[in-house]
Amino acid sequence: MKNTKIYMPIILSIVLVIGIYLGTLLTGNFTQNNNTNSNNKISNILNIIETQYVDSADLWEIQEKTANFILEQLDPHSNYITASEFNQVNDPLLGKFDGIGVQFRLEKDSVLVVQPISGGPSEKVGIRAGDRIVTVDGDTIVNKKMTNRDVMAKLKGDKGTEVDVEIYRKGNEKLLPFTITRAAIPTWSIDVAFMPTETTGYIKLGKFSATTTQEFKKALKELKKMGMKKLIFDLRGNTGGYLSEATHIADEFLEDGKLIVYTEGKNQPRQSYYSTRYGNAKEIELVILIDEISASASEIVAGAIQDNDRGTIIGRRSFGKGLVQHQMQLRDNSAIRLTIARYYTPTGRSIQKPYSEDSDDYFEEIYNRYISGEMLSADSIHFDDSLKYTTPKGNIVYGGGGIMPTIFVPMESGEEFIYYNKLSNNGLIFRFAFEYADTHREELKKYSSVEDFEKKFKISKKIWNDFKNYVEENEISTKEDGLKTNKARITHMLKSYIARNIYDEAGFYPIFLKMDPTYNRALEFEVE
Repeated sequence: MKNTKIYMPIILSIVLVIGIYLGTLLTGNFTQNNNTNSNNKISNILNIIETQYVDSADLWEIQEKTANFILEQLDPHSNYITASEFNQVNDPLLGKFDGIGVQFRLEKDSVLVVQPISGGPSEKVGIRAGDRIVTVDGDTIVNKKMTNRDVMAKLKGDKGTEVDVEIYRKGNEKLLPFTITRAAIPTWSIDVAFMPTETTGYIKLGKFSATTTQEFKKALKELKKMGMKKLIFDLRGNTGGYLSEATHIADEFLEDGKLIVYTEGKNQPRQSYYSTRYGNAKEIELVILIDEISASASEIVAGAIQDNDRGTIIGRRSFGKGLVQHQMQLRDNSAIRLTIARYYTPTGRSIQKPYSEDSDDYFEEIYNRYISGEMLSADSIHFDDSLKYTTPKGNIVYGGGGIMPTIFVPMESGEEFIYYNKLSNNGLIFRFAFEYADTHREELKKYSSVEDFEKKFKISKKIWNDFKNYVEENEISTKEDGLKTNKARITHMLKSYIARNIYDEAGFYPIFLKMDPTYNRALEFEVE
């Protein structure tokens, strides 16, 4: 299996996994026990260093490193969050943050506005997609080595505060000045919801945040009004979030009184979560999509649906993260996330995959699935019979490492993907599509909707030739057979990315998904 070519950048998948966590995320103050502290070896060592060490020592930095080291000894998901990292780590799950309300990306040493957030402060003052932010409060940010974090630090701030920016806009000789009053900006957990057919709905959930249930109920209501009888619920790439939101989502589909999940730990008594009679999708035919990145809260939902024989799971084996973290904020505004329990699916299985002291091995287990051939064939997956469980209808499920789907869909692979991956991994398809959309925004406005764009816009011969020239300019040969072999896929992706830059995710997914094998398998699936 060594030479297998996989249609997905392996490094990207590993990087995504690093962010995986699940927690009730309850915040409390941590109070030291003075009696315990007086006999604490670490405190004694720090005191000796402070009073007897030959040179001055930065005890604060030592404590920061020590806290992180201690938690790393426990399990792969217990971790320490510094005070400076606290908001960055927690904001994505709160459902909002204070800022100017733009989606941006760093492009050629400039900050380019991909989209102003609808109804946000930037849109209200006239910021447009394609604008480039040149200065922030008088400081030039062009041609500087900046990260996304650096840019966010300049643009985010407390609600009600003002920030002055100067914008370069094509067609204008001078920079345009704007004063933007920061406001609370929503961060949506649902990437897209639409109707691919007259009776089938599709919802892609990116994370389980504080607003997920509210968003999900709204999306369900709108899709049902449009005639939805079947839902494709896409949890691929969803690394988790709030436990409570996961149970609320599962509750939407289950009959009253069904066990969704339970948690238990050495210092935590069993706590069970059951469905209620208030769910709004109990009659909807349900298909859930998962993959090797789907973790924690995603696995709670998939496990509850599978163990209660409620729907069909399609895709590849999920990550295998069944540990529950509790977040406790310390006095200096740093925090620890401590694993306090394991969660178990309704049949009683723990789907936490094994881990050792080496956290690198734990996260690289995803890579080992590629090597072993698991991504290409369900026959390469071997479960221990001691981890076998049975659902109420007699279906066999397994614990010990992720949710195994009912219907396995292999990852696309083969020699024909070598050239495509070369283009994709170098970002050439994405970058060309972005530049095309950026320079043709006015022209593309003639399409009245996503549906109109999808129906009428074509990758013309001129666009294709321009793309080939672009590839050559970036020192990748266009004379290889791979370009011709992958023309259909490449043109499809170009169109998808152009749509994303004009219509955001609502434009991207309806087009992109048409070449997605897992999605298409779900679309054609019917309950026997």
